[in-house]
Amino acid sequence: MLTQIARTSKTTRSWIVLTAVALAAVLAFLVESMPTAQAATPPGLHVSGSKIVEKNGTPFVARGVSHPHAWYPSQTAATIPAVRAAGANALRVVLSSGARWTRTSAGEITSIISQCKENQLICMLEVHDTTGYGEEAAASSLDAAADYWVSVKSALVGQEDYVQLNIGNEPFGNGSNVSNWTSETSAAIQKLRSNGLRNQIIVDAPNWGQDWSFTMRNNAATVFAADPDANTVFSVHMYGVFDTASEVKDYLAAFTSKNLPIIVGEFGNLHSDGDPDEDTIMAEATRLGLGYYGWSWSGNGGGVEYLDMVTDFGPTAFTPWGTRIFNGADGIKSTAKTATIYGGPAPTPTVTPTSTTEPTATPPTDACTAVYSTGSSWGGGFTGSVKVTAGSSALRTWSVTLSLPSGTSIATAWNGTLSGGNKIANASWNGSLAAGASTEFGFQGAGPASGVSVASCSAS
Repeated sequence: MLTQIARTSKTTRSWIVLTAVALAAVLAFLVESMPTAQAATPPGLHVSGSKIVEKNGTPFVARGVSHPHAWYPSQTAATIPAVRAAGANALRVVLSSGARWTRTSAGEITSIISQCKENQLICMLEVHDTTGYGEEAAASSLDAAADYWVSVKSALVGQEDYVQLNIGNEPFGNGSNVSNWTSETSAAIQKLRSNGLRNQIIVDAPNWGQDWSFTMRNNAATVFAADPDANTVFSVHMYGVFDTASEVKDYLAAFTSKNLPIIVGEFGNLHSDGDPDEDTIMAEATRLGLGYYGWSWSGNGGGVEYLDMVTDFGPTAFTPWGTRIFNGADGIKSTAKTATIYGGPAPTPTVTPTSTTEPTATPPTDACTAVYSTGSSWGGGFTGSVKVTAGSSALRTWSVTLSLPSGTSIATAWNGTLSGGNKIANASWNGSLAAGASTEFGFQGAGPASGVSVASCSAS
């Protein structure tokens, strides 16, 4: 609860009152001016209407999963490239403020962000200690979570293009304090802003994230207005409460119809409180251009092990839930687009052709070049990336053949189409390159990374 400030006694001398009023007016003017300047110049990921957009104005639609770093920190280095290799463009990382689990340090956060950037993932960081506050006795408040974010500010400043801050996971249970969600969420946002944190903020709904009381839905505009940067996104967790198509559609439409940004921050295909309609969740998010994050990569316990996407953190040991969310209809692999900050696709302008006859050109011998580099590596596997650059003429398609040493193979690729085991052709959106322009694709390999090289680059 907010502490009430004692009022000045009525017996205070009038000249002190006048002086205080004058000083307050000056301070109010200065404070009022600062947020306006900030909101006019978003430093990275920011809200535009009901959409999340990058600094250059390109919409970013998250397709990601959650990884429980707070409980399995030793699995993070292998999980991040594996999630990327599976096709995701975003990762939600579970951290701890130290209230319930081992505190995640600023140094750990710096490492996590670096690994996300290496693997071209937009990184959402969340404090999990707030889960069920008011109903779960061990849970901490949003105010305490805000204090944690301020304490690790050194790891976050300058990362606004890449990092979102999910202030606290499911910050209220179903207790009587749910009515405080609006004021306490607003206060936490303002604490972050007043301490110089400019990252995009994500706020979770109460009722264990599912908002069956419609507290977040009905008060979202008030909370959004509390952010001087106008850069707060609302997150609903869809489990048993959202077991019909109409419930999913109506809830999301309540935000988009009011031009308020909303994502599905967690969901599953099964749950102890009911059977979520994951098909509608994914289809509706795709139709509306909204982000979604499935729960979770691996490590679940307490009877919800069915929510693991892979078994025992095995990078390709997909469970039925993992197969569904990554490879099914409206799944991650078919709908994720890499953020443009990493070289992903920017919107293509519509051009009216002046002629129906297209000339045929023979690309020169230096049609394209390709340069390989190793990203992350671990026991038995690695990630690699290849930068493809057009030569002196524009390209419509390109293809790179890699030379692989004995014992090395490519499991999967992104931003390109893998065929024949070692040949990667352009994706549908990055084949056309102007003369001298570049694009990049990546892949996950099995076996040793040493000895991998580019055999050829061809184009048309």
